[in-house]
Amino acid sequence: MASSVAPKRVCITGAAGQIAYSLIFNVARGDALGPNQPVILTLLDIPPMMDVLNGTVMELADCAFPLLAGVTATDKLDVAFKDIDVCLMVGAMPRREGMERKDLLAANAGIFRAQGKALNDFASRDVKVCVVGNPANTNCLLAMSNAPDLPKENFSCLTRLDLNRAVSQIASKVGAPIQNVKNVIIWGNHSNTQYPDVTHGTIVDFPKSGVTTAISSAVHDD
Repeated sequence: MASSVAPKRVCITGAAGQIAYSLIFNVARGDALGPNQPVILTLLDIPPMMDVLNGTVMELADCAFPLLAGVTATDKLDVAFKDIDVCLMVGAMPRREGMERKDLLAANAGIFRAQGKALNDFASRDVKVCVVGNPANTNCLLAMSNAPDLPKENFSCLTRLDLNRAVSQIASKVGAPIQNVKNVIIWGNHSNTQYPDVTHGTIVDFPKSGVTTAISSAVHDD
């Protein structure tokens, strides 16, 4: 029986890459927006990657996901962002050997300015944007700044990898379960200037059950 729920249009950029490949199928089967929410996927990448992307479209067809109401592969921003409700911005210029950080920022600036303008021109007025491509904070700011007609609160970015690393290293250092490490914060981009902040961090049930200890006290490592 056909779903009575209107499909959400979801765009994934850098869709021919490995990170996007692991994400696309999760979105298509309902892991992202819920088990009752149909989706229409638009997959964006650069022209040289279209053959790879078309292969992914074929794999999606093979899976016959009940919630996948449509899929389009494209290298055109106006097609990719037309009326989308969610944009997962995975694609970004990776840092290559010998590339200075200013060169990386300049390359990504061009990408995210253009995509921000396209979001402003073509996306739903309530589109939710999540930037994954690094440097995620800067890229998110660039996209948001070039989409002045969209709500700023609808833009966010993911730096969870860096948070996970900080929490794991603290847990390993003191010998506590990872889930007991609380309130760690990271500031800045995925770079050597990033600052893990444990000012408000605690470790529950450390050094014994029923005791909560400040991370700074538990680690003893300036």
